[in-house]
Amino acid sequence: MMTDIPALILASQSPSRAQLLQQAGLKFDIRPALIDEEEVKHAMFGEKAPATDAAVALAEMKAAKISRGDPLALVIGADQILECNGIWFDKPVDLDHASAHLTALRGKTHILANAVCVAKGGSVLWRHVTIARLTLHNFNDAVLDAYLAAAGEAILTSVGAYQFEGIGVQLFSKVEGDFFSILGLPMLPLLDFLRGHHIGLAA
Repeated sequence: MMTDIPALILASQSPSRAQLLQQAGLKFDIRPALIDEEEVKHAMFGEKAPATDAAVALAEMKAAKISRGDPLALVIGADQILECNGIWFDKPVDLDHASAHLTALRGKTHILANAVCVAKGGSVLWRHVTIARLTLHNFNDAVLDAYLAAAGEAILTSVGAYQFEGIGVQLFSKVEGDFFSILGLPMLPLLDFLRGHHIGLAA
C-alpha cells in the first residue's frame, strides 16, 4: 500500500470545481490563492494576449503560490476566461450584472478558455488547455427574468452567469466542447495525470 501519496490541494474557491473533485471521490484541501486576477487580466488584455494565455497564466500563478507554502503537495490551479466579440467577461458582481452579461451574450457564440495546471514546490508539473464554443439562443426578457429568479445568486460564482449543469442549460442552442471543462475542470486529463502520482482509483 502506498504510504507516500502526496496531499492534494485545490487552489480555488470555485464551488463547481470542488464539487467535481468530490464527486470523483478525491480527497483534497481547499486553499484559495489570493492574487490580483483583475490586474493580470487587464494587463494581458491590453497586450492583446489570447484568452487562453491569460487563463494559463492565472491558473499557474494560483497553483505555484499555494504550492510554495506546501512543497510536498500537488496543487491544482485553474481558470476560465469567457470571450465574446473581443470582450472578456468576468464573474458578475450581482444579479443586475448577471442580467447585463446574459443580455450581451444571448443570440451569440462565445468561447470559454479553460486552463488547469498542477504545481509542486512552486514549479508547474503539468498543464492542460481547452476551448469550448457555446451559443445561447436569442431568448426574450421574460425568459431571462425567469432564469434569474430560478437560479438566484448561485450564478454569481460562474463566469457568464449561467449554470450549465443546471437550469442554465435551457439558455443554450449549441455547445461544442468538453462538459467538465465548461464546469471548470477538464476532469479526464486531470485524473489521468493524478493517477501517475498515485492519486485516484487506479493508483
